[in-house]
Amino acid sequence: EEKQVSEELKMPLAGRETETLFREQPKTGNQYLEDALLRSYLKTHLPPQVLEEVSQDLERFGNRLLTKIIPLGWECELKPPVFQQYDAWGQRVDRIVTCSAWRRMKEVAAEEGLIAEAYERRYSNWSRLHQAVKLYLFSSASGGFSCPLAMTDGAAKVIESLGTPASLKSAFDRLTSRDPKKFWTSGQWMTERRGGSDVANGTETVARKQPDGTYHLYGFKWFTSAADSDVTLTLARVADAEGQVKQGSSGLSLFFLKVRDEEGKLNSIQVQRLKDKLGTRQMATAELWLDGAKAELISTEGRGVASISNMLNITRIHNVIGAVSYMRRMISLSREYACRRVAFGKLLKDHPLHMQTIARMEVQTRGAFLLLMEIVRLLGLAETNMASEQDQLLMRLLIPVAKLYTGKQASAVVVEAMESFGGQGYMEDTGLPVIIRDTLVLSIWEGTTNILSLDVLRSLTKSQGEVMAVFFSAVQKKLELASSRAELDPAVKRTRAAVGSLAGFLRAAGSQPAATMELAARDFSYALARIYAGALLIEHAARPDASPADVSAAQR
Repeated sequence: EEKQVSEELKMPLAGRETETLFREQPKTGNQYLEDALLRSYLKTHLPPQVLEEVSQDLERFGNRLLTKIIPLGWECELKPPVFQQYDAWGQRVDRIVTCSAWRRMKEVAAEEGLIAEAYERRYSNWSRLHQAVKLYLFSSASGGFSCPLAMTDGAAKVIESLGTPASLKSAFDRLTSRDPKKFWTSGQWMTERRGGSDVANGTETVARKQPDGTYHLYGFKWFTSAADSDVTLTLARVADAEGQVKQGSSGLSLFFLKVRDEEGKLNSIQVQRLKDKLGTRQMATAELWLDGAKAELISTEGRGVASISNMLNITRIHNVIGAVSYMRRMISLSREYACRRVAFGKLLKDHPLHMQTIARMEVQTRGAFLLLMEIVRLLGLAETNMASEQDQLLMRLLIPVAKLYTGKQASAVVVEAMESFGGQGYMEDTGLPVIIRDTLVLSIWEGTTNILSLDVLRSLTKSQGEVMAVFFSAVQKKLELASSRAELDPAVKRTRAAVGSLAGFLRAAGSQPAATMELAARDFSYALARIYAGALLIEHAARPDASPADVSAAQR
């Protein structure tokens, strides 16, 4: 191909059949088969029988992504949702009209068990990892549908954590169904007019108890993603007999509500408008008035924040999945383009500086991928009652660390990858700018970097520092696996030095005012992410069958 391109470049312009530029579109194949890191990870960790079945499923799914799902995702981008407030006769209908591809994507999600896989537990503690891997392959091709799936997964997790009450059994079955005709998606209505993360002071919605034991909700939800979902979880303040509500987080309770009634009419909900967002335009995000929406109290009164925390953990993990998926997608395209694009007399892949840039992005993505796999591995253990107390502590720390760090990583990596295409990376019809826009939300959704950095500090305080002892111990065990690999010695020494510096900082911070640690929260969280990702890269490279790419990534 390179020879043919070179010969064409020598021809006069009028004599060429086509210009070279038209032949340079990067095309990737089955994403599972082309992802060597993913396949080696699964081979290393999954039991043989599970590996065989999961690999067959992922290869089949990779083919479906390539032939069916990617085109659907692009159609979702080209045909975003439209809000129809009134019908032709002036009647208010508040209808959110989505395209057929978006509706088909919901059916695909059910058919593939993208939620069900985690709750059927066919593979015991490995079921959650199987689900995460499918979502990782799906996310960057999903046309934004990964967002409602994140909230659906979170809602199912909350209901399961509550013991699946009889009143919610039908909802749980639908949220985790493989039947497209039964499958429901869920929203997560938390953000109100005063903002998002500060729900304790920002939630104004009031819940009034009715004689039949249900509640009617009154309030304004300022940012509701996937507003076309079937059901939602939301926070509100229960009014007492005098109509008074309790302020602060202890006044918040968690409610479940159906968005529409059996006739398809909105549940005393008015859609004010759809949000005009920078990215994720494929998904309807709306401002909603709740004017007596019928709902069910599902938490203990005043325990809404604690009850919804399970949902936040799941959606933050989905955020990490999206970040790693977008990074992998852009690097795959960049690598493919480097094998096609000729510049300065040779292919991009033959320019050392260009390939060094791609290699650096690859290392970032590998570290993020292994961090994701570690979290879902720990979650799988927790969900099957196989996690130790140390596993639970480590997972509690790593979820916000991974979410905040990969959100930032993804933004940097996809922009760098866009640059590798030159001017073509800036063209809308290549599909690359869509990935950029959709990635940028990942450092904001489910908590900004600073908010999550403070959450990391809370995990230290809550465990009275025990979580750091668990963290250091886990890192040390991973480094010890590389003791017999001389080529990994420099990387091990650098990681141990970083651990020593971090431990020294913690000792010094213990005698400083609390504000000192708060000011350092972001850098501290970044250090945790880099150290743990580095240890995971070293652990993966220490395997007997590690590839040169595995070793090279660990050395960097």
